[in-house]
Amino acid sequence: MNTNIIKIRLLFTLITLFVVNTSCSQTETIETQIAWDTWGVPHITSTTIEDLFYAQGWAQMHNHANLILELYGSSRGKGAEYWGQSKLQNDMLIHTLGFEELAKEWETKQDPEIKTIYTSFIKGMNAYAKAHPDAIDQKNKVVLPLTAQDMNMHSMYVIFTRFIGGNDLGRVQQWPDMGSNTYAIGPKRSASGNAMLVQNPHLPWWQEFLFFESHLNLNGKNMYGTTLVGFPGIAIGFNENLGWSHTDNTIDNADTYELELKDGGYLLDGKLTAFKTSSKTIKIKQKNGSLIDHKIPLMKTIHGPVVNKTKDKVLALRMVGLDRPNMLLQWWRMINSANFNEFESALKMAQIPFWNVMYADKKGEIFYLFNGLVPKRNHGDWKYWNRIIPGGKSKDVWTEVHPYADLPKVKNPANGWLQNANDPPWTSTIPMALNPDDYPSYMAPQYMPFRPQRSARMLLEDESITFEELVAYKLSTRLEFADRILDDLFAAVDASDSKKAKEAKVVLENWDREADTDSKGMLLFFNWARKFNVRRSSNYSKSWNIKNPNTTPDGLSDPKRAVELLETSATEIKTKFGKLDMPWGDYYRIRYNGKNLPANGIDGSMGVFRVAWPGGTDENHMYVGGGDSWVGVIEFGDTVHAKVLLSYGNATQKDSPHNGDQLELFSKKELRDAWFTEEQVKDNTAKVEILTKSGFQEKE
Repeated sequence: MNTNIIKIRLLFTLITLFVVNTSCSQTETIETQIAWDTWGVPHITSTTIEDLFYAQGWAQMHNHANLILELYGSSRGKGAEYWGQSKLQNDMLIHTLGFEELAKEWETKQDPEIKTIYTSFIKGMNAYAKAHPDAIDQKNKVVLPLTAQDMNMHSMYVIFTRFIGGNDLGRVQQWPDMGSNTYAIGPKRSASGNAMLVQNPHLPWWQEFLFFESHLNLNGKNMYGTTLVGFPGIAIGFNENLGWSHTDNTIDNADTYELELKDGGYLLDGKLTAFKTSSKTIKIKQKNGSLIDHKIPLMKTIHGPVVNKTKDKVLALRMVGLDRPNMLLQWWRMINSANFNEFESALKMAQIPFWNVMYADKKGEIFYLFNGLVPKRNHGDWKYWNRIIPGGKSKDVWTEVHPYADLPKVKNPANGWLQNANDPPWTSTIPMALNPDDYPSYMAPQYMPFRPQRSARMLLEDESITFEELVAYKLSTRLEFADRILDDLFAAVDASDSKKAKEAKVVLENWDREADTDSKGMLLFFNWARKFNVRRSSNYSKSWNIKNPNTTPDGLSDPKRAVELLETSATEIKTKFGKLDMPWGDYYRIRYNGKNLPANGIDGSMGVFRVAWPGGTDENHMYVGGGDSWVGVIEFGDTVHAKVLLSYGNATQKDSPHNGDQLELFSKKELRDAWFTEEQVKDNTAKVEILTKSGFQEKE
């Protein structure tokens, strides 16, 4: 062979090896970075799961350091030791439910991948605290360092005491409208032919209910969405192929039992049964800084731990999910799915014990699941179980839950859309695709309040839904209750001789039937509706009926009373404000981190899809306390198109410019673009931080 040819080939081989090695070297040395956008959202890029979650832990502390330490310290069951007597009841609940011991048990059973995620996330949070001690209030430094056990205990505290057992423990009674909205629109009802999804959880605007928005990119895989502050990963999100949302579902997976005391024990099937007793000693910080010991007696029954005790009875609580240590791993599997089959495989893990799932993807699939762990009961209907269970009967103690196959679910319905606004699964489609008679009578109740009726109506009336229309539906403040009842109220006023009621009627006739900031008549109608009591079925001449789920109830059972209430409401409004047509936003306000803005929306009981429930009042105003928290409207085309809003902003640190910076958009009923592609992120980056051995350093 020609020597020159050999030399050329050898040179070509060397060049090829150099290029390959250089390429590999560059791949191996890609820097883990956080690109912070102008809304304070971290866009995290990494090639390893360890660095990805280290970065997310760092980013969460950057935006929420003091909140996280307060939450973890409280969930640790040491709030009274750190901050005083006001935290004692919370500490007692945590120890009564045995979270500290359960967290240790979970650590031994958890999948290695979730252990890696927790460990990395916690390392990132601790590293931030070490690098930025000035960001942390002195009173919160006692909580450091954080541990993986803290992560487990915090997830238990939120999921078990706020959601699964929230009603039974009486811890959600202050929420006027606990819940969420979600839509999945299939190609047949989408103007573009692309599936679309609406994500819209409704939670209080404080403490453990606040969301954190982030964008994760692991080895080129884009994942975007939100999770509760202090949690790693993404719990409501989307990637380039699919997305999902959660809503609180009508699931009864916690039961409270009332047991009769006798001779130091309790009665089970009429026989004396001994409690399993123990105690725990915790510390309480005094005003002078000293600590005193406080002993907590702990009692357990066959039903569960005793959560309340009187002279002759106790209440014991039984909850599902205590044997499911990989809840957050299931979310990680969901956000990493590329198609419906992979996503459903994640759902079949059955680690997440609560919340409906609504799904849409790039292939045009849409799906609804009544998700959660439903106890298998050998008797009784919804009414029997949705109460305090009287007496100690062993037959009332369930031990198993229904598998995934048993749960109500709908995929690609004929009508082309799915909705849930915290109504039972039966009305996820109209006409209904699910028959409650096909399921155990305790699976879910039968009703459809005004908010899901409004939800369904907007879709029923639109055969070809555009992305812009879907955004408008999400932000709609139209009152379904007003559309349903005003004709009956007007007829009752016309039949009366009340001048005040007739004056009020003119205002309501001119009202746009919306709860926008400039809606004149909303305040008058709100005052009347609150007195009328929308939820009381006896107020209607035609009761709710599952055969007509979205058009009942209707009519006034007592027209005279309705007119009298309108007279009273008009008198109150005119006396207080001097006129009946005061704009809604002049009365209903957003007061948050020094901002005071006009609000729109109201709680969902009146059939408003844009939920903003009241959380406080003063002499002349009412203030938003919760409701629309995260909003995501996503279209799965060739590229993902998404509009989002995190109502209160992505930070709670006092000096952060993002503490409340999205409230003006909320006030104006606007969303913002989700910056998802590499180009979008680059165009909207405020600063970049690069991972070093000592944490993240800002890139110059």
